[in-house]
Amino acid sequence: MKIYYNDHVQVPLPPGHRFPMAKYGMLHRALLEEGVASPGQLHPSPALEPAQLIAAHDPAYVEAFLAGTLERSAIRRIGLPWSEAFVERVRTSMGGTLLATLHALESGISGNLAGGTHHAHRDQGGGFCVFNDLAIAALSLIASGDVRRVAIVDLDVHQGDGSATILKDTPDVFTLSVHCEKNYPFHKPASDLDVALPDSCDDATYLGALEQALESVWRHRPELIIYQAGVDPLAEDSLGRMNLTLRGLAERDRMVLSQAYHRNVPVALTLGGGYARPIEPTVEAYLQTYRIARSIFGG
Repeated sequence: MKIYYNDHVQVPLPPGHRFPMAKYGMLHRALLEEGVASPGQLHPSPALEPAQLIAAHDPAYVEAFLAGTLERSAIRRIGLPWSEAFVERVRTSMGGTLLATLHALESGISGNLAGGTHHAHRDQGGGFCVFNDLAIAALSLIASGDVRRVAIVDLDVHQGDGSATILKDTPDVFTLSVHCEKNYPFHKPASDLDVALPDSCDDATYLGALEQALESVWRHRPELIIYQAGVDPLAEDSLGRMNLTLRGLAERDRMVLSQAYHRNVPVALTLGGGYARPIEPTVEAYLQTYRIARSIFGG
């Protein structure tokens, strides 16, 4: 299993900023320390070029972000300060997901230790997301003829609003979002299938809803799953409002990955959200996803 990373790109954030940038490097180290991945399986992510970013985004928006000329209101909506390092991190996050999808088609499973930036719309960002790696990868692979049908399985606690708007007129890409009904974003454009769950949702309720939702995914007959495996449904998460346990998240991952494996559908993993304070439960949940992926797909 090839795994792509970009935590070597250091992004300066103001003191006390709520985005836990350190989690990416912590996960990278944990994968190696626990033997879930070997050094030879981890690869630095390449930066996508503007021509690749416009697969899912307005060229004027892409140009303004890369040049640092976005209006202050647009930067505030994203929630992270602009810097040249931030541009490089965003571009490499996009590249990691695209390469993970391509490698998954070859080997069955691959991952990006970043990405899952599902709040980015065609011409604006939001919720710590600038560009939408899920949509870029799906649209790029369909345009190149590598696949005909893709499904985005988005299990972040927050609805994938950007994916919904970008892909609403693309029937070859099925978008599933299982999320907390009353959480961000407050306007939720329609995915192909939205499953809105209540605050304080427990493991059993969540897993029952997911099992039913996956039936619609398989009816789409995808040739690739892009799995937004956000771990912010975890009870310890500061932005989640759900009560899933680590065991519940493990069953969630096992359900998605085992069903894909038995249907011979390749899977590309992206991280998505995770905001526990302290951050260690988030990192453990991410690590658990990779343990389960390796146990099912091998490698």
